[in-house]
Amino acid sequence: MICKTGVKLNLGLRVISRRPDGFHNLETLFVPYGGFGDVLEIVRSDEWSETSSYLQERYSGDNFAQAITPDGKLMISIFRDGGVAWDPLKDLTAKAYGLLNEEFGLPSMKIYLEKKAPVGAGLGGGSADAAAALRVISEIAGLGLDPESLAALAARLGSDCAFFIYDEPMIGTGRGEILTPFETDLSRFRIEVTVPEGISVSTADAYRGIVPSVPEKPLREVLRQHPSTWKKDLVNDFEASVFQKFPKLEAIKQSLYDRGAVYAAMSGSGSAIFGLFPE
Repeated sequence: MICKTGVKLNLGLRVISRRPDGFHNLETLFVPYGGFGDVLEIVRSDEWSETSSYLQERYSGDNFAQAITPDGKLMISIFRDGGVAWDPLKDLTAKAYGLLNEEFGLPSMKIYLEKKAPVGAGLGGGSADAAAALRVISEIAGLGLDPESLAALAARLGSDCAFFIYDEPMIGTGRGEILTPFETDLSRFRIEVTVPEGISVSTADAYRGIVPSVPEKPLREVLRQHPSTWKKDLVNDFEASVFQKFPKLEAIKQSLYDRGAVYAAMSGSGSAIFGLFPE
């Protein structure tokens, strides 16, 4: 089974407090964005893959990585221009298989993942892949898991993974895994996303520059204001420290405003910068 994944943008991201478990409580609006995405195919181990031969012809050397779990139940192949710099067995899609295998016992499978979305850009591409893997594996194995069950499993893989199960605008609180639907009309805007080459922001490093604080206005209140006020009130707390380290990102944000964006911000912990332009 083949599917194309998407990414997310954050409208506002406030880090409110540090938790006893080492994570942080935050509030943000997750918004799906289809301008970037990966291609994921998962099949039973004895089935033919529609994409593997094409991908293996296109990618070579460091642009391709493959691994098999010690028990031989999962083979995962990852393809990416620019190289695969991580262990395929630590990819979130492999972890999704492992989680479901522990819970339900799965047949042997093969995962083929073509990474096309930017990595380390605060867009959640890996989390989107994990959510897609949970859905696809559930269907292939006949598990019949509903969205709520899949979201609960996804939250165990990563703080923003559960959002991609629903893939609609959601207020995220807690670590980001507590989700509440939120109606927002972005159809009035053209969304432009810039991901500069050569800048990859470590989420762990970004959090080190954060001083948690409770915002004066709750996020929902800010989002209900006219978008012309968002430039002042809709804040991503990561921008201050990340922009200090990477001034180019702040310059990109300003250039979007100079070109007429009603709102511009960094997504997540960066490095993607997006702008909303009136249609």
